[in-house]
Order: sequence, then structure tokens, then C-alpha cells
Amino acid sequence: MVAPPDNDVLWARSLLCSHGGSPALTGVSLGVREGEILAVTGPRGSGKTTLLKCLSGRIVPQEGEVWFNSVPLHTMSAPLRERLRGDRFGWIGPEPRLVPELKAWENAALPLLLHGVSHRAAKKTAMEWLERLDIGSVARKRPAALPQSQRQRIAVARALVTGPAVLFADEPTAPLHRADGAQVLRTLTTAARSHRITVLLATHDPQVATLADRTLSLLDGRRVNFVQPDGGDGAEGRAACSLSV
Repeated sequence: MVAPPDNDVLWARSLLCSHGGSPALTGVSLGVREGEILAVTGPRGSGKTTLLKCLSGRIVPQEGEVWFNSVPLHTMSAPLRERLRGDRFGWIGPEPRLVPELKAWENAALPLLLHGVSHRAAKKTAMEWLERLDIGSVARKRPAALPQSQRQRIAVARALVTGPAVLFADEPTAPLHRADGAQVLRTLTTAARSHRITVLLATHDPQVATLADRTLSLLDGRRVNFVQPDGGDGAEGRAACSLSV
């Protein structure tokens, strides 16, 4: 087992993962730097969600290594991985999955409240994120009274409220119309960049991927390529990532 590079907040090598005997990931390796937005693209069934779950410790690959800040996730116990996810990771799925009985700000503040943060402090932080995401005006409304785009932004606020080191966004705009989806993504990426949050964004939409610093493409569980859209700083240091696996 070889430790990852010091400048990678997330690093994985030779991931192999199967579901029901069918391979979902086959030999995928990657490194993600602090504050970077990485788009993971590919058609449905290409392994995007499985990769995000492996990198976030939600599942353990059958083979391979996953490291977060030089700590091996793949050897951690399930309780330790769960604690790490609660403390350092945020997750946004294709559906908001809000608690219907709670108001918008309560849904956003829920992770803090579950961590024992005082009601006043949790509400203050949740309201700050709702304002950043342009939905502070609906803070006292319950999910059923809100359109899907606003519910999804509440889910974004909930994922960001703990100040995660890494945010995993799995098809976060899948159920939204293009205009609503574009607005959600703009607010998500702007918030992430302003707070130096690393983002892994899984999407099958090439337009969504243009918001990222780099793109990793998957097909049938294999990495196809790594693309740095702007060809800007750091290209030489990332040259090794341009090779397919």
C-alpha cells in the first residue's frame, strides 16, 4: 500500500466494485486536489454513482484503495467511515429527500442539530447558506409548498451547512428543467469556490460538465479520459491523469 500524493485531498487506485456479480468499476484510479471541481461524466450505468459512493466511504470496493487527506478509507471500520462522512463530507442526490414536517431552514440545519450544535447557531448558519443560495425568503416554508428547484437548493444548503471538505453531487439537476438546473449548479459551484470546497459532480450532461475544472469520463465502469477544459495552470502536474486506464 502506497500513500497518495500530499496535494490530493482524494486519491483512489485500481478500484474494482461489483453489484450482484456485475462489474460496476474496473480498475479506476484518480486524484482530486483541494478546492477542485471534478465532473464525472458518462451515460447512465457507467459507474458514476458507484465511484462517488466508493470515494465517500458509503461502500468499500472489493479491490483497490481510497484515501482522504492521506487517511485510508478502504481500511476504516463502518462506524469510522460514517463519522467521517458526517464530519467532512457532504452529499447531494438527484432527489432532495427533505423531511416534510420540517421548515426549509430546519431541513438545512438538520446536520448541525444532529451534531449537537445549539438551535440558535444552527439556524444562523442555515439561514446564511439559504441566503447565499437565493432562497432565504422561503426559510419558514415546508417542502410541499415549494417548487422542485427550491427544494433542491435546500438540499444543497443542507450538504454545505457543516462546511464539508468534499461535496459529492450525484446528478443533482436530473429532475429539474434546464433553466432551474443551471441556476442550482451556478449557486452550488459559486458557493463551493468561495469556500474552497472540493466537489465531485456526477452527470451525464456535457453542459453541466463545463462548470468543472476537469472532467473524468467513465464507460462501462472504466475510465475513458481526463480533460482539463481550460488548459490552464497545473496542466503539467496533471499530465499523468490524461492517460486512460
